[in-house]
Amino acid sequence: MTCHDRNKRIRHASTVALGTVTAALLTLIPWSGTAVAHGSVVDPASRNYGCWQRWGDDFQNPAMAQEDPMCWQAWQDNPNAMWNWNGLYRNGSAGNFEAVVPDGQLCSGGRTEGGRYNSLDTVGAWQTTDVTDNFTVKLYDQASHGADYFKVYVTQQGFDPATQSLGWDDLQLVATTGSYAPSQNYEIPVSTSGLSGRHVVYTIWQASHMDQTYFLCSDVDFG
Repeated sequence: MTCHDRNKRIRHASTVALGTVTAALLTLIPWSGTAVAHGSVVDPASRNYGCWQRWGDDFQNPAMAQEDPMCWQAWQDNPNAMWNWNGLYRNGSAGNFEAVVPDGQLCSGGRTEGGRYNSLDTVGAWQTTDVTDNFTVKLYDQASHGADYFKVYVTQQGFDPATQSLGWDDLQLVATTGSYAPSQNYEIPVSTSGLSGRHVVYTIWQASHMDQTYFLCSDVDFG
């Protein structure tokens, strides 16, 4: 065997080994579905879940910049905000949410997880889900954490999420719940009146397994 042939075989073996290691690692990352996971609002889709749902299979497509510019800037800022759509939470808030999540940072959970989700605070015309006065917030809990409670807010009429940064005073509480037993799917009925046009639905999920709180922005259109 020539030296060239030996080197070629070594390179091939290294490539196979690297592929095996990569495949093994992929079974551990959150978006593979096999790792310890958390959850998010899936309907009306949270900002990062919606971006993952629409573009996860095609996230490098330059057409996104024109077709879905808010998702485009989010993917460019940090793709892991979408791949980890189920991990937008803070630990240890002790129910004092306004202290740990400042105005202008509500959609990133106060720049949680080292700023991974900062792009979700970006003001602009995020794609919306059409809703009526009475709708249901559906949340997927991959890890079956359960909930001590949910709080669902909707922005006040007159607030424009396409041009204004979201603050606590922009929200009105429209639903609060008791506890939910551990499961993978929760539904929270919401009743509103007098709302039209674009709004943000802001869902706070207080998980039951520890003091872990999820802060989730969903963009909707009441028509």
